Amino acid sequence: MWKKEDLKSQGVPEISARTVNSATPSSAGAVVASRENSPAAPVSPRAVACISQGIRIKGEVHGSEDLFIDGHVEGKLEIGNASLTIGPNGSVKADVTAREVIVRGRIEGKITGREKVQLWSTGHVTGEVQTERLSIEEGGTLRGKVEAGNVQAISAEARAASAGAGSKPGDSAKLSSGTAAD
Repeated sequence: MWKKEDLKSQGVPEISARTVNSATPSSAGAVVASRENSPAAPVSPRAVACISQGIRIKGEVHGSEDLFIDGHVEGKLEIGNASLTIGPNGSVKADVTAREVIVRGRIEGKITGREKVQLWSTGHVTGEVQTERLSIEEGGTLRGKVEAGNVQAISAEARAASAGAGSKPGDSAKLSSGTAAD
């Protein structure tokens, strides 16, 4: 029989009792057995869904739960009010929208992280980043346009500037200092 402590020591995300109890008796045993026999996957502890290494997706992905990508995705990713983690083997060519985006692999496209975008030392971003808070670990690579701070105010300023509505040549969006400069 398995115990919650066994799962924690293996680094495997624990399955809530509610999830196991809602499964049929035969499938509940299969879930437990597969967790005991499989090695710990490199999945974020908060991730609910996973696109693992070896999986390729072309098209649109929409969801409302945390997502961990260690495979290849091309197209569009909209994760709603959840977290998106690009794993160290992950490669994404897509426009991404999520509450929080964590990049440990490669991503190319427009990234919109409503609360924050984290770029780890193994992460590579090419494209546009728009977020409230940006964190870049030493060694991380970012090439492209960055809009950080109050995203709504920056978007309003950009629209006003493109319309020529009284912006001065020296005006620019104010960015709050974050962990990227530390």
